[in-house]
Amino acid sequence: MSQTISGFLSEHLSTSQAIGASNKEWLTYGTLRELSEKVKTFLRKSGISKKDRVAIVLPNGPTMASAFATIAQCAITAPLNPSYREDEFNFYLDDLKAKAIVVNEGYDGAASVAAERLGIKIIRLLENDRIAGLFSLMGDENEELLEDEVVSENDVALILHTSGTTSRPKIVPLLQSNVAASASNIAKSLSLSSSDRCLNVMPLFHIHGLIAAVSASLSVGASIWCSSGFNALSFFSNLDRAKPTWYTAVPTMHQAILARSDRNSKIIKNNPLRLLRSSSASLPAQVMRDLEESFSAPVIEAYGMTEATHQMCCNLLDKQKPGSVGKPAGPSVRIADEADDYLIDGTGEVVISGNNVTPGYENNIDANQKSFFEIEGKRWFRTGDQGAFDEDGFLYLTGRLKEIINRGGEKISPLEIDSILLDHPEIDQVVTFALPHPKLGEEVAAAVVLANDSKCDDKDIKSFAKERMADFKVPRCVVILDEIPKGATGKMQRIGMAEKLGLL
Repeated sequence: MSQTISGFLSEHLSTSQAIGASNKEWLTYGTLRELSEKVKTFLRKSGISKKDRVAIVLPNGPTMASAFATIAQCAITAPLNPSYREDEFNFYLDDLKAKAIVVNEGYDGAASVAAERLGIKIIRLLENDRIAGLFSLMGDENEELLEDEVVSENDVALILHTSGTTSRPKIVPLLQSNVAASASNIAKSLSLSSSDRCLNVMPLFHIHGLIAAVSASLSVGASIWCSSGFNALSFFSNLDRAKPTWYTAVPTMHQAILARSDRNSKIIKNNPLRLLRSSSASLPAQVMRDLEESFSAPVIEAYGMTEATHQMCCNLLDKQKPGSVGKPAGPSVRIADEADDYLIDGTGEVVISGNNVTPGYENNIDANQKSFFEIEGKRWFRTGDQGAFDEDGFLYLTGRLKEIINRGGEKISPLEIDSILLDHPEIDQVVTFALPHPKLGEEVAAAVVLANDSKCDDKDIKSFAKERMADFKVPRCVVILDEIPKGATGKMQRIGMAEKLGLL
């Protein structure tokens, strides 16, 4: 398969359905390729080269899918969460050094305010009323086209931020070859073909939706039916409309779907799925079994992360082990010593190597030195997850070595939350930590020491946070203490904090 996005899109029948949505005609592969050429011409007339970064801030749906698929062929895409606050957009757009931002026509929210402040070109997108995913772009164009450039497998297609162990998120560049390799790996794992159709419920600013749902489907000439976002109340009506063969989701979504499956058994029976896929967080074994029983289809749990362009391991279509994230599915997956750079048998840090792995964090020498090492002729990436293989070669994750909070698949840096809360004039100390949650896996919690004579309470702190960060980052539990418990070395230890405070 071709090692670029444009390459794998060129291989499919022009009349085949590519992207669909409720109450709209299907966008065909032929029309998608025509749209790609129009987008490239517009961007080149707007002074945007293949090395320039274009932020995309669009609501979930077919247009977000096609915007990514077309722009990523000729420039560097940077999808951003539309729910970010203005301060967050200021940071991400500046950190990305974005040349332009794509927003809907008529949008005047936080993203465009931040872009104007930073002097970033704003490109307006006008959706077609009739055909799903079809759009036109509007903005200032130059009279002369930039010289056309051939986009190669070594050019960056996608940039995402990932939460790190410092307050500053790390920039993860993903090459055309990374995207193509991961799309191919997922398609192979699931035996996807042109006859498959994915019902997408995942947010398309996230690696899971962009690669597993959109890119993997497009790589084999399959179709994607795009919802406007996940809503458990509308999932089954969308299932009935879309007639998919599969969908992919995070565990919290699966649990919400499962809770409504009995009352929608007729729709399930009339729209049989070939498989269900789960990734981004651990799926409880009981949920997996109940989903399989309700849908009469296998539930394929996979293991992914941004630095791997999503997928690393995947359970098999003909064999699933509840509690396991499956077998290596594309990259080489091994176990390394947690402190030193060598490979071991038994339990240790999960490491990966392959053509789907990012070449490294951008402008972050320290993180790259800590995260990558070379041995046995390969470059290995440390995932920060602890695990071990069983006798059948299935990987089981046994813990996390990093302090990142995984809230339903959203990765949150505790130090980022610390730094924001410390801006509160009545907070002297804060430590953000993970609180176990029955559905989300983990929830954000914070232990706080207030300034002397402060009358501040947990509601005040949460309100302060809501004004400065996306909703999913806001601590749901705020504990006000006289002193934050410390470890033997005198340091505040996030891991195990919930237990220390008696919150379990």
